[in-house]
Amino acid sequence: MIFVTGGAGFIGTNFVFEAVAAEPLLVIDKLTYAGNADNLSALEKADGFQFVRADICDREAMARLLALHRPKAVVHFAAESHVDRSIHGPADFVQTNIVGTFELLEAVRTHWSALDGAARSTFRFLHVSTDEVYGSLNATDPAFTEVTPYAPNSPYAASKAASDHLVRAYHHTYGLPTLTTNCSNNYGPFQFPEKLIPLVIANALEDKALPIYGDGLNVRDWLFVGDHCEAIQRVLKIGSPGETYNIGGKNEIRNIDVVRSVCRVLGELRPRPHGNYEDLITYVADRPGHDRRYAIDPGKIERELHWAPAETFESGIRRTVRWYLDHLDWVSSVRDGRYRTWVEKNYGGRAVPTSGRMRISE
Repeated sequence: MIFVTGGAGFIGTNFVFEAVAAEPLLVIDKLTYAGNADNLSALEKADGFQFVRADICDREAMARLLALHRPKAVVHFAAESHVDRSIHGPADFVQTNIVGTFELLEAVRTHWSALDGAARSTFRFLHVSTDEVYGSLNATDPAFTEVTPYAPNSPYAASKAASDHLVRAYHHTYGLPTLTTNCSNNYGPFQFPEKLIPLVIANALEDKALPIYGDGLNVRDWLFVGDHCEAIQRVLKIGSPGETYNIGGKNEIRNIDVVRSVCRVLGELRPRPHGNYEDLITYVADRPGHDRRYAIDPGKIERELHWAPAETFESGIRRTVRWYLDHLDWVSSVRDGRYRTWVEKNYGGRAVPTSGRMRISE
């Protein structure tokens, strides 16, 4: 059996659907605003699938589950994961991402230390992290590699950097067989609609403004979530303990161009009754400390583990838009009062910048 923490979240859900056919899984999730048990409802009667609502900060609960099920691996997705939310409320990010990872590591270390023989030597703890721990790049800087110095610029990124360091320390100090992956921006099915792509899709369909921070020229490397999940499975199976693997989609794209791509695909699949979806684009004041560019060099995982992304951004974004159009009831169900309050808090007070300051370069 494999434990999957945060398995009812965006990436965790996609991982569970891909991995459950090959391995028995126990999904552990606290079910905060972005953890949705309904994501996994189709698996309720599936062989090899179990779900437990629990908090990774509860070391005793984690220890009981480890003793009862004796997993051969833990895949650790559980995290607070939205930069904007971390700006408004960093305490939750410190608690979950740092304290939670520490408590989980302590429970896992105790469990692993008591194992013998092959069970001990083959056990793995895989920690899923982000490229944001590396900070921001200038336009001509080389992409992040596994040896790029950490320079986190948001409370979210700092909390993930701290958790990465804890995982590294537990390998080097105690010998715990850990693996760490740092991925670029994910997109795809089940992503909570506070993130850029699902937010644009949902707002466009409701004829609402499509808010773009600053000048819209911030660059991210976009990775289809299915490719990411396949990479994680490859790292889990044949990655070397103690190693870090950067996972990227080889799709460096400006935010404004991402939004235009979504608008274009939406226009083909669900035309706007009057005008074009791009007419809804609205530039709003930038968020504090907004990193200019992220780029991942996935050369190590390509060379050593023979993984490469299968989706282009064009194919991945079409799959994503189509999924949301086919699952509008899911979008509606997760956009509850807490979500609407947060959107108003984050976007409602942002003054629209002057057109001169935010002129777009094509």
